[in-house]
Parts: sequence; C-alpha cells; structure tokens
Amino acid sequence: MILLRLFRALERVDTDLTPQQYRILKLAGAGGERSAKLAERLAVAKPTLTATADGLVAAGYARRDPEPGDRRVVRLCLTQSGHEAVDRADAAYTRWLDQLLAETGEPDQVLDALAVLNRAMDEVRRARAATPAAAPAGPEDLPPARRIIGAGPA
Repeated sequence: MILLRLFRALERVDTDLTPQQYRILKLAGAGGERSAKLAERLAVAKPTLTATADGLVAAGYARRDPEPGDRRVVRLCLTQSGHEAVDRADAAYTRWLDQLLAETGEPDQVLDALAVLNRAMDEVRRARAATPAAAPAGPEDLPPARRIIGAGPA
C-alpha cells in the first residue's frame, strides 16, 4: 500500500503535467520515439497513448516527425516548450522528494533501497521479455466465472 500512497502523492505534485504526460515526454525527450514503442514501454493501449500525445501536440509540448525512409512511421518529439515543461516537472518532483527524504532522517538509506527496487524491476522486466509468451488459454482453462461472462484470462 505504501507504493500506491507514494504514487497518489506524486500525482498531486504541481507540475502542470499529468503523470501520464510527464512519462510520455520523458521517454520521447530521449530523442523521439515511435508511438507503438512508447505505448509498449508505458504499458498502455495505443489509442490511450494517441489521445495523450494529441493533447501534448495541441499544447505545443510535442510534435510528430515522420521517419525518414518510412512514411508509415511517426516519431513523437519534444518541442522547446516540451523540454521546458519536463525541466519544470523534474524540479517540482525533486523538491517534493527532497522534502520527503529529509523527513525520513535517513535519506541515503531510502535512496539505496529505491535503487535496489529499481534493479529488481529491471531484472523482472528482462526475465519477462526473455520468456516466450504462453499460448492463449482455451475456455476450459478459464475460471468458471470467466467462462460464463466470456472474458479472457485475468
């Protein structure tokens, strides 16, 4: 529950960006990113990403650049305003985290623990990527309630 509480607290940090917008801008800011790749990295559906990206483009924080040599591919890239928005959000998140860490009395220990969690998440992600996808479950493999409503596996 502490992780959910931290996430909710981060959502309330005044950055002028939603957490979703911030995450997209941070990833796109690394040199432009294809929408499909961004959606995968953010674990969101492409239509969700497209709607958020549309808002970022309309706000002047991002632009869509065509991929040289492949007109079907478009990359989301930050504008100068987008870079400035990310810098402001980074500063706001840093102030919030610095204040929170100061309250712990042991900021280095907390940061070390967070670094351990970050490495563990990277390992889980790598292991998941290396594991072949399981075959889709047939109706007989679903729990009884799922078979009745016709939904896929949970």
